[in-house]
Amino acid sequence: MKQNNLGKLPEASSVLKYLQRNPEFLIENPELLEILKTSPRWKENNDDNIVDIQTLMLDRMRTKSTTLKNAADLLISTTRSNMMIQTRTHAAVIAMLEAKNIESLVNLVSDELPIILDLDAVSLCIEKSNNNLQLLDKTNIKWIAQGYVNKIIGDRNTKTKLIENSKRDKQVFGKFSNTIKSTAYGRIQFDEEIFTGFLALGSRTPGAFHEEQGTELLNFTTRAFELILNRWLNKEEKRKKT
Repeated sequence: MKQNNLGKLPEASSVLKYLQRNPEFLIENPELLEILKTSPRWKENNDDNIVDIQTLMLDRMRTKSTTLKNAADLLISTTRSNMMIQTRTHAAVIAMLEAKNIESLVNLVSDELPIILDLDAVSLCIEKSNNNLQLLDKTNIKWIAQGYVNKIIGDRNTKTKLIENSKRDKQVFGKFSNTIKSTAYGRIQFDEEIFTGFLALGSRTPGAFHEEQGTELLNFTTRAFELILNRWLNKEEKRKKT
């Protein structure tokens, strides 16, 4: 039976002969210089304070090259991720604009946006008041206690809130509350005599949202939904009066 030589490394003499026959190999494959080690030009001598500056500089260049490569890889990965999030955000707003009525607009928040935005749950939450909108009674809206928006997000000037490790909140996420570990909130604010609320985006991954993230796209999505919902509310009010 023949011995399986797959995975058997060549001997040092063979590598040496190959490099001698192909002196431009390292020029054509410069990435090897980042991992190959070189010996100092002088042997260490405890009696002499001699430093091989050339070797030291080469080691520093290798470290710098590796650092720059890692930074470039991170930048590319982050850019791709941001582009994907932006594309999903635009798709979500288009879906809102395509809603045929106010019920379908509100229901798509919990039914379709989690799929479009690649999240585990999305909720539209509005504070209870004496002026609760009957138009929304048959939708998937979540009615929350008065003052809850400011309790979660902050004062009226604060538009968003990102929580890296969120607590269980059945009032906001209902049956999904046990699985949601990280949350993003975007304030929805009309005249206080009408309603105030927020869009809540939930992920089962701890740290999916955190304070160092930008909130421009979350603000854009929330503002777009606010305007579209207001358009439908005005339309329904005009219809009632005619």
